[in-house]
Amino acid sequence: MATPRFLPTHVVPPGGMPAWESPDPARPTVPLDALLPVQLLDRRGDWGHILCANGWSAWVDGRLLVAIPQNPPVAGTAPARTADPRPLLARVEEALACYRTEAEALAAGRLDGESFRDRTKGVRIGVVVDGESLWLFDATHERWVYCDGTRLSTFAVAEEPHENPAPPAPAAVPAPEPTRVVGEFGRAPREQGAEDHGPTDHEPTRLVPPVNPDE
Repeated sequence: MATPRFLPTHVVPPGGMPAWESPDPARPTVPLDALLPVQLLDRRGDWGHILCANGWSAWVDGRLLVAIPQNPPVAGTAPARTADPRPLLARVEEALACYRTEAEALAAGRLDGESFRDRTKGVRIGVVVDGESLWLFDATHERWVYCDGTRLSTFAVAEEPHENPAPPAPAAVPAPEPTRVVGEFGRAPREQGAEDHGPTDHEPTRLVPPVNPDE
């Protein structure tokens, strides 16, 4: 049986990267050299199954792989952008504007410290600019990305890869109303200080004493 031709689809990032025998952080293997060409065979969540030119395969954090353009651009057309930086830049600007608004309200005395903490809870921003180079924190995907002005590429990730990324936490379900004991006159006993809101929508179940046949 002929060995399939090796067709690199990605390269290892410039700093190299760790590898695993299976999509399990507890099973590390030999790390990969920087800029090594690899072929991405499969994806499982954040994990990527890669093949090297010598036939060796491993699992890596697929978010860190640098994609290789497969086809040259057509003459007369603008080069395609693998990741447009403008949407992420807009989200960062909105988050920064939100924080600035709340900080100004705090400084002006319109907010107290507790309200400021509540209103800014969950706001996460990260921006480093050095000339034409830009690093942004993508809070949605828990990663730092690098921007050269035209496109984004993953620079570092904040979490280990997951085969099945955790779904968002379900909304809290209110606890059921506790069972109440029905009083002598068919109404629930009131707690001290509670208001009487009148009769309920339906008559609650009452305990009827047994009938004495001698009466």
